[in-house]
Amino acid sequence: MEENKKAEQRNATPEESTDIFENPEEGLEKATFAAGCFWGIEEAFRQVKGVVATAVGYSGGHFEKPTYEQVCTLNTGHAEAIRVIFDPKVVSYQSLLDVFWKVHDPTTKDRQGPDVGKQYRSVIFYHNEEQKAAALASKEGLEKSGAFKNPIVTEIVPVSDFYMAEDYHQQYFEKKGFLKNILRKF
Repeated sequence: MEENKKAEQRNATPEESTDIFENPEEGLEKATFAAGCFWGIEEAFRQVKGVVATAVGYSGGHFEKPTYEQVCTLNTGHAEAIRVIFDPKVVSYQSLLDVFWKVHDPTTKDRQGPDVGKQYRSVIFYHNEEQKAAALASKEGLEKSGAFKNPIVTEIVPVSDFYMAEDYHQQYFEKKGFLKNILRKF
């Protein structure tokens, strides 16, 4: 029964279950990341066991309830972001950070592949001091490892308002049949 409820939440559209993304049920936690175009990033997190639900949206800006078109103008300051609701008994925040580092190039400022602009910047939006400490330690460890030739430019900042993206952006890869493993190897 509990597994069926989690499957329903994972497949629910944000309009059907908006509240879970702001107020997850007891025992669940939320994480928010930005790492370029949110479509592929969402798909990567949806493949992680212990992730209960995902939604794409906009965070880190100064404009209330932006649309995709407004975010693309670069005037709102938002990044394309993903909200992840996860069960920490199944997947740790550290494991989510590992996925985050593998799904994009954290050394390119305001750019991922052909996508260029502030909305494509690399950001870890922490929800509490534990997430902040884990994110800072993870970034420092990765920098010391020499995994990247260039410096990591990922911002680590307190979470700001998260505005849901339009429905056609939600689970975009799944809707279009682009399901695949998109994690990079270091």
